[in-house]
Amino acid sequence: MSHRPCIAISLGDPCGIGPELLLGGLATIQPWTDVTVVGARAGADLLANLPERQVDWRWIAPMREAPAGFLGEVHGLQVLSRGAGLVLAEALWLDPTPQITADQLQLGVGSAASGRATVEAIRVAALMALSGFSDALVTLPMAKAAAHLAGYHLPGHTEYLQELSGAPMTRMAFVSPSLNVVLHTVHQSLRSVVETLDKDAVAETLAFSADQFIHLTGKLDLRVALCALNPHAGEQGAFGDEELLLDEAIIQAEAAFMPFLSAPDDPLPDANSPFHFGAPPAGWAVFPHEQAPRHLSAGQRGLEVLATGLPPTPLRPAPLFFGPLPSDSVFQRAARGEFDLVVALYHDQGLIPVKLLEPERAVNLTLGLPFIRTSPDHGTAFDKAGKWIADGRNFQEATALAVRLAGRVRHQGHTPSSPVDPEGDPGLM
Repeated sequence: MSHRPCIAISLGDPCGIGPELLLGGLATIQPWTDVTVVGARAGADLLANLPERQVDWRWIAPMREAPAGFLGEVHGLQVLSRGAGLVLAEALWLDPTPQITADQLQLGVGSAASGRATVEAIRVAALMALSGFSDALVTLPMAKAAAHLAGYHLPGHTEYLQELSGAPMTRMAFVSPSLNVVLHTVHQSLRSVVETLDKDAVAETLAFSADQFIHLTGKLDLRVALCALNPHAGEQGAFGDEELLLDEAIIQAEAAFMPFLSAPDDPLPDANSPFHFGAPPAGWAVFPHEQAPRHLSAGQRGLEVLATGLPPTPLRPAPLFFGPLPSDSVFQRAARGEFDLVVALYHDQGLIPVKLLEPERAVNLTLGLPFIRTSPDHGTAFDKAGKWIADGRNFQEATALAVRLAGRVRHQGHTPSSPVDPEGDPGLM
């Protein structure tokens, strides 16, 4: 039995760039992990006769067994060097929707058929991760409009995976060598973000995100910055008073970690995490790179929860929360090393700096699932589909992070719990 991690990769929309990223990147990925692709074989078939392709491939007998209960088609895939025919990589390929064939799809155009293939692939791949068949899940891009045409009214991957897993809370995070960001809200209008801003909800995001990153990194004195909503953080009410609400949210988040100082328990014991609490293995990091030194200016907000009245015993450090800080400067400060994590209040507030500073290396990591899930930080790029011009580095970074995190879980000897059938049937039909 292989001791290498097994990563499930859902193909994404078969009419987008997902299939060519997978086929083009498999040779790079295979030295790290065993790969199981979940998606419509039609996505590869659409590319088979295009002269632009950079690799060749062929279908062979499966080299491993499919999970129990899977009712689709099972294939083996070999990726070959173009022209020379040398085998570069191989993978197990599970097609949950074999009735969707290439003649029903159009490259570069999302449809009800491509949307169904996409969502069914995500469902099966997620259940594989929940059942322990795979050690982590990497998702290639989905076209939400195509999923809606197929009758799946999903806001996105994060919400669907939360529903499938029964996770009580999830948040979308983006991690990279220079910047880590968590989004408080994701796929909703900017107007609704302002209208529904709530101190309890923001405090929940702050405490949850800090707890998850503590599990992930083993760093107890995490420095978490909260973005302000208004320009100049409201300028003491000149541009809005929402920052008063955010002040209260930070105080609540700090209070959530008070018991953490005198007890070994997690501050949020019910929060899902595939990691045991504790320091990660020696030399392990979310991204292996040189850590930048941290320099905090005097007078910055951040309550160190070392209050009077606690017993004079060695105290465990707690996360420090800063803000609300003007969002036009906080990301630069985080990239310089002042903060370990930034919590953004809405989608574009957090994603614009991530995509500007780390266009190739930022990886979407879902917090709160009982299994590891990563994704590249880009969409289906229908306009590039079939041209083999899409940059595959972000997909490879997402897979590399999933492999590192899977190795961390194996090192801890921890298997995520799952709500699958107690008889052991993962229910992949």
